[in-house]
Formats: sequence, C-alpha cells, structure tokens
Amino acid sequence: MAHVYVFPGQGSQFSGMGKNLYDINSLAKELFEQANEILGFSISDIMFNGSEEDLKQTNVTQPVVFLHSVIGYKTLQNIQPDMVAGHSLGEFSALVANNTLSFEDALKLVSIRAKAMQKACELNPSTMAAVLALADEKVEEICTKVHMDTEEIVVPANYNCPGQLVISGSIKGIEMACDLMKAAGAKRALILPVGGAFHSPLMLPAKEELAEAINATEFKIPTCPVYQNVVAKAVTDAATIKNNLIAQLTGAVRWTQSVQAMIADGATHFTEVGPGKVLQGLVLKINKEMVVSGVS
Repeated sequence: MAHVYVFPGQGSQFSGMGKNLYDINSLAKELFEQANEILGFSISDIMFNGSEEDLKQTNVTQPVVFLHSVIGYKTLQNIQPDMVAGHSLGEFSALVANNTLSFEDALKLVSIRAKAMQKACELNPSTMAAVLALADEKVEEICTKVHMDTEEIVVPANYNCPGQLVISGSIKGIEMACDLMKAAGAKRALILPVGGAFHSPLMLPAKEELAEAINATEFKIPTCPVYQNVVAKAVTDAATIKNNLIAQLTGAVRWTQSVQAMIADGATHFTEVGPGKVLQGLVLKINKEMVVSGVS
C-alpha cells in the first residue's frame, strides 16, 4: 500500500496562485522571497497579480508551476512518500520532493529549461495536438507514416492516459497527422494553443543547453524512487536520473506507463501537489480503483 506524490506540468497555472500560502505560512513566504532573489525578479508578483497572458509565457509558466508545487509540498507536515513522479516539468518538483535536488538548484534548472525551450520555440515554429479515442499504436503508426512520406517531424509526446495521446512536431506535419488521425477514427485531433513542439526533436537546441546545466549540478541519492517520464520505471541512481531528465526534453512523457508501473510496484494512493487536478483525473482514467487526492 504505497503512497505516491505526483506533480503537474505547465498548463495548470492561474492568476493568484500561491497567494494564500504566502499570506498564512512563514516558510512559504521565505521560499517565495528566496525564489525572487534567485531569479532576479519578483516572480511572486507575477503569480499573485499577473494576467493569464503573463502566466502563459513558457519562461514564466515553468517556474511558477514549479514554485506552486514545491512550496506547497514543503509546507506539508511529516510527508514521506514511497514514490514520486512528475508530468514533464513536474519531474523537477518530484526530484525536490525526494531530496535528489535542492530547492535552489531545481529552481535554477527550471529557469534555464524554460528560457532554452522558449528560444527553441522561436527558432522552429511548431505545435502540438491532442488525439482522443485512438489506440496508441495507431497514433504511433500515423506519426511514422507522416515523417516517412514528408520528412516533417511528428512524434508522440505525451501518453496521458488510454485514449488521450498528445503529438508534437512541425506545424505542417501536425496538420497532416491530425487529418489522418480523424480519418482513422479518432474522436478528436485538436491542435493545441501552445508555442512549440515540446518533447520532440525540435527541442534539441534546448536539450543541449539544459544538459550542460544539469551535468554541472549536484544530484543526491534520492530518499525514494522517482518514476521518470522517459523510462516509466523506478529510478534511484543519481547519474541515471540526470540522463533521463536530459532525455525528457526531446523524449515522450510516458505518463500512462509510469502510473501503471507504480501500481504494479504497490501504489494505491496518489496525491497531486500543485495547481489543478489534471493528474488526479488521469490516474483514475488509467486505473479507477486508485485513491486520489490533491493539495493545491
């Protein structure tokens, strides 16, 4: 009967996030002030008072979601998870929760990752699309076909739950793939309002920049396993965690497979820490017998 703590990625941000924690909890206030100092600007002001548009920029979104999740986690009392995992960006929050990374180092890496991804998005106009109610194997087959026929980049990016897979790639490639997905029976193949092809080869320039920063950062032996996106299994070796975290930028988020692996290893209760309830919903779609809860 293992208890898992899971952490969301970008897309769950909202104006006013974290303000209540700042106002009522002295540790939270201290960590927000520390984050402002590390980043060199008042990210807390953007979180508390920024517009939806302010929070949408990749170089802002990633640090704000990370901060909301990690500060929320650190203000909980006597938390000792048996396992941790994070969806995409959330993997950095998970690595703070299991003491692989310090708060300071993780925030610096998230900031570097966000800026590098923003630059990569500007270099290569690209997008993502959500494909609903089509078998993973069929989505993979269509992505491969589009690439083989046209050399356009299209890859599976987020295996969110059975019947929900997000693809990523060039604008032309994604448009062609969406048409083929619908023709193959997908309930929907919807292009998403994102600024780039996350978790695809188009993130290679960002991956190279992030790799340099990760390799220069101390990763400690974790206090519990992290189920990493690219391998969807428990990892406890610090060097392997580094390599998987680097690979994640151009590799797929295997969330379905990660949750299934945690359940196979004894997980029964999943607590989502951070903004929103997206991961709780995905866990139940993967296995409706799980107990889920949230700390926002």
